[in-house]
Amino acid sequence: MPELPTGAQAAYQLIHDELETDGRPSMNLASFVHTWMEPEADKLIMESINKNLADNDEYPATMRIHARCVSIIGNLWKSKGAVGTATIGSSEAVMLGGLAMKKRWQAKRKAEGKDTSNPNIIMGANAQVALEKFARYFDVECRLIPVSKESHHCLDIKKAAEAVDENTIGVYVILGSTYTGHFEDVEGMSNLLDKIQEEKGWDVPIHVDAASGGFVAPFAFPDLKWSFELPRVRSINSSGHKFGLAYAGVGWILWRGEEFLPKELVFTLTYLGAEEQTYTLNFSRPSCFMIAQYYNFIRLGRSGYTSVIQNSLENARILSFALEDTGYFDLISDTHRSKGVFGYENRTSSTEGIKEFNPALPVVAFKLTDKFMKENPHVKQASITALLRSRNWIIPNYALPPNEDNIEILRVVVRESFSQDLIDILITDIIWATETLAASDSGFDVEILTKRTKDPIAAAHSLEHSAGTPYGRQC
Repeated sequence: MPELPTGAQAAYQLIHDELETDGRPSMNLASFVHTWMEPEADKLIMESINKNLADNDEYPATMRIHARCVSIIGNLWKSKGAVGTATIGSSEAVMLGGLAMKKRWQAKRKAEGKDTSNPNIIMGANAQVALEKFARYFDVECRLIPVSKESHHCLDIKKAAEAVDENTIGVYVILGSTYTGHFEDVEGMSNLLDKIQEEKGWDVPIHVDAASGGFVAPFAFPDLKWSFELPRVRSINSSGHKFGLAYAGVGWILWRGEEFLPKELVFTLTYLGAEEQTYTLNFSRPSCFMIAQYYNFIRLGRSGYTSVIQNSLENARILSFALEDTGYFDLISDTHRSKGVFGYENRTSSTEGIKEFNPALPVVAFKLTDKFMKENPHVKQASITALLRSRNWIIPNYALPPNEDNIEILRVVVRESFSQDLIDILITDIIWATETLAASDSGFDVEILTKRTKDPIAAAHSLEHSAGTPYGRQC
């Protein structure tokens, strides 16, 4: 910190100029996080940026808006009696969902006079790192179920059912894998857990991690059974700042009814001027992004959200077909394939004749074909990423989850701001990067562009390592 103050304009310019070296949000195709809102939403954000969402009594209008958001989302997720709260994001929300399952399991075991020292939770190896953090931070055994091509690179529900025992507090089922965009089979998992309860008496709940899919499925796949219409689903989280179309800083956690929110998680406070209840991990948090979420609900309505999400999915399919048509890439994602058809061996040239698509996120995950790699062994996918970065595109390259570590994929998240014009430019640049590398038969050396930094400050802020690949598990 400097000893003396700096003029406001000089301080602004100093920071502004440094931030100009960041990547362009509109060309950051690595992130699920929404990067654009209308000027009217920006204005509301600035008008409420100084309001603390924790101050219930001081800001009653803000709390009414919060309650409306919970009601709207509960309706989207097919529950009339849902209770819930805004969070900083899905990472906080998924922790709360896990804690509720643990507390309910402990209470039931104690009432039966049984041991409560060895709780476990089940999830696919493709789980986002926040799910594993819950297990580690709150002393729950994490039972990671291996994923494979046969399970569409996400949770194998039969293997998950085999891992259940009397100490299982719940199963995390992901509606929209961060790796490939696939939806896990919530209804199928629910049916298997119903059978387990019939046979063994173990009432194992489901928490749906719908960080991305929670604002995709209701509008693009309204007939898909994944939410509170399934009694086995006790809680759901989602990120308003992903396909909820708000800026980063707002997530949601809902329980199907008040009875599924353990009293141990609810605190009653009086020191802010009135009696109020809280059950979030964070206390002070901004209200402005929750208000931005409400703006979208009012501004877009159901038809507006449906249009935005359907358009993103359509653009993802256009990009998928274009990549396949190059002959250089296999598509690991199945967003563009007919419902029930999976795997890059099943190529189609267009959407013509497809009446219904696989439920999935607008995500395009792809890799170089085996044929291309055999003919061009010197070409690395990480080099494609590096060359694309020289044209301002940010596209990650990373390995699939454990037991698929030998497969690396590139991934594009198609958000609202990614237009068909940008798709044309991106395809041109991907072909340019791929053919440039292929033509460099001596081996185009981009190691200096792709290797991780050794700088200790940057390393301290790098993506952390976990059971899967760091990037794929955290974005």
